[in-house]
Amino acid sequence: MNTLAKRHPSQTHRVLTADDIEALAVGAWILGTGGGGDPYHKLLNMRLLYEKGHQVTLIDPMSLTDDALVAVLSNMGAPLVGQERLADPDFAIKPLRMMEEHLGRKFDAVMALEIGGGNGMHPMQVAAIGGYPVVDADTMGRAYPEAQMTSVAVAGLRCYPLTMADIRDNEIIFPRAASWRWMERISRKACTEIGSVAATCKAPRSGAEVKQHGILYSVSKAIDLGQQVRAARAAHADPIEAVLGAAQGKLLFTGKVVDVERRATEGFLRGQARIEGLNENAGQTLVVHFQNEYSVAFLDAEPVVMTPDLICLLDTVSGEGIGTDVLRFGQRVSVLALPAPEVFLTEAGLSAVGPRAFGFDLDFTSVFKGEQA
Repeated sequence: MNTLAKRHPSQTHRVLTADDIEALAVGAWILGTGGGGDPYHKLLNMRLLYEKGHQVTLIDPMSLTDDALVAVLSNMGAPLVGQERLADPDFAIKPLRMMEEHLGRKFDAVMALEIGGGNGMHPMQVAAIGGYPVVDADTMGRAYPEAQMTSVAVAGLRCYPLTMADIRDNEIIFPRAASWRWMERISRKACTEIGSVAATCKAPRSGAEVKQHGILYSVSKAIDLGQQVRAARAAHADPIEAVLGAAQGKLLFTGKVVDVERRATEGFLRGQARIEGLNENAGQTLVVHFQNEYSVAFLDAEPVVMTPDLICLLDTVSGEGIGTDVLRFGQRVSVLALPAPEVFLTEAGLSAVGPRAFGFDLDFTSVFKGEQA
């Protein structure tokens, strides 16, 4: 069964503890499949906000009224730039305020565009500062690099308006776009012009849209995953096995990173990593390609795993997720595959996020073929 899409027995309202936030950072970084931005800086901000008495309330998406207005939040740009350009947490709330002014209405709740990486933590900052509840859902169940690579885009929901802000006090509103791909193109161009990193508030979603088309209970999934990894570390157990068990994943390869080619271009971080096998994979070479996130991996020139299956590179000892922006020579890594949300296994989903969407002339074959419910 695809546990990443399975309903989680969430309470209608749950006040997240500081430990929950710590676990979320671990789980979101694993689910980020290399992208979504390193959550560490956002985690530091959240620790400070909690020390000051702020809290975050996580709400069950099914408790939303159909006409509730939900802000969909993320950072946009190249993860490597996000490591170099730090921002005050108040920066994250600017696009939401812009959108509220544009719409003439306050939001009832916020949610992540993607649960992966720092973007899984992003709405937590906004919620802690602004007092909004966070919906236990996102639109990817992981991280993807482009606007059309979401469950709401696959469903054909409206792609506009979008608001964007940077640290220089530039504010941009995109009131309309012809399609999701056009929204991606024009907003990415603007993001590149202001330094390849920006905070955004995507097209608002109604409560009905979230309930019908969101990836539900993904925040709880990330927290649970992080808790399993942290518990394994505390018990001196194998955190990789903890991830495999918690997320119904498969271990594909273990090895050492021997080469990384990486370039920031057109608002993305693109490249590939070469991993030489260790232990049972000795003598083999795995090449993993990425566009912000890991997209396709080739074992001795043969494709072995590809999007929308989640390709996760984890530190073999700690179980920590390794982003495409921090991957480096000498790291001992375990390469895992986790099941994709079912919406991306449909014809429309594969058109949006399958290997051809990333430039690979491959028909999608899942590592979990015949296993997903």
